[in-house]
Amino acid sequence: MLTIKQITDNTDAVIRGLEKKHFKNAQETIGQVLETNDKRRNTQTILDKNLSEVNSLSKSIGLLMKEGKKDEAEAAKSRVAELKEANKALQEEMDQAATDLQNLLYTIPNIPYDSVPEGVGADDNVVEKMGGMETELPKDALPHWELAKKYDLIDFDLGVKITGAGFPVYKGKGAQLQRALINFFLDEARKSGYTEIMPPTVVNAASGYGTGQLPDKEGQMYHCEVDDLYLIPTAEVPVTNIYRDVILDEKQLPIKNCAYTQCFRREAGSYGKDVRGLNRLHEFSKVELVRIDKPEHSKESHQEMLNHVEGLLQKLELPYRILRLCGGDMSFTAALCFDFEVYSEAQKRWLEVSSVSNFDTYQANRLKCRYRTAEKKTELCHTLNGSALALPRIVAALLENNQTPEGIRIPKVLVPYTGFEMID
Repeated sequence: MLTIKQITDNTDAVIRGLEKKHFKNAQETIGQVLETNDKRRNTQTILDKNLSEVNSLSKSIGLLMKEGKKDEAEAAKSRVAELKEANKALQEEMDQAATDLQNLLYTIPNIPYDSVPEGVGADDNVVEKMGGMETELPKDALPHWELAKKYDLIDFDLGVKITGAGFPVYKGKGAQLQRALINFFLDEARKSGYTEIMPPTVVNAASGYGTGQLPDKEGQMYHCEVDDLYLIPTAEVPVTNIYRDVILDEKQLPIKNCAYTQCFRREAGSYGKDVRGLNRLHEFSKVELVRIDKPEHSKESHQEMLNHVEGLLQKLELPYRILRLCGGDMSFTAALCFDFEVYSEAQKRWLEVSSVSNFDTYQANRLKCRYRTAEKKTELCHTLNGSALALPRIVAALLENNQTPEGIRIPKVLVPYTGFEMID
């Protein structure tokens, strides 16, 4: 969430940033924010003045009575009662203005950094780097959903029977490959200095608002209405919310956490080009990196996270590319975001497997996540997160790109985790 100071100090720059993210009615919304804030401040000024007068009159009443000025004392009492009644209405008006202001601010996305390219959607993203090994497949190469059936790795129909579309059942070596990837990703994160967290996979509304999933992505989250709890779309939500309403010591930063969780997204399998197989799911496994940092160090942290994710893809021997997202394709909360995609040789398409984002102070302001400097000054932290990695499309690419006439080859780095070198 943007702060009022950010908006009032740089109104024109904020509007330009929102327009870069293609936020509709940016100027109108910021105008409403400023108007509502003025109303809140003006009401506060009147209320403060009235309270001061009440305080002054209350002190004078006793003195007037001692001096025998009964009529003046009664007039003062009457004025105090009048002011107190007016103050109730003013307080209600100010509270309503504050609520309206908060709700308006919740609807405004983060401002993109200057380094974010202009653009409307995915076609305008900039390819920063390409890497990995070129793949040559047999002429009769199969897509992963056919490989999964051929080798009895994943049963999509059984998932539909048990739950519905987008909830696959992993079996045998398919389940072992999933577990191998999870353990590999967690071990690599630990080697890079991340502390593993095992958080809940349901969160309250305050947590959703804290990281910006609410109210922006309410339609994409599974909601347990009776308990007013949400199934998490990513471990970013519970892990970042560990630091909600927390003041950290500067010496604790940067904080580096990782977490494996199941993730749930209602809309994930309902639309889009090619939703077959593992390309889009309602439930999937993911290892997430979350960092809390000082503003002056967050750029370095972001680069370290990008290097970490790239290293995973290199070790998995997958062809990949890194995209710098344009303003129109970035998430609601991000100030800067890079996507990692792996190439599916059998499908002849790129598959997104990670987004690595810097949120600047946007989430921290919502969370009230702060740190105390050596000078005892309290400042907002920067928050960052990235997938390292999301499993479904990694599994899809591994199955497709490593298929041979003898079976599916397991990358060397995963063999100690799977216990087998080939799926046959």
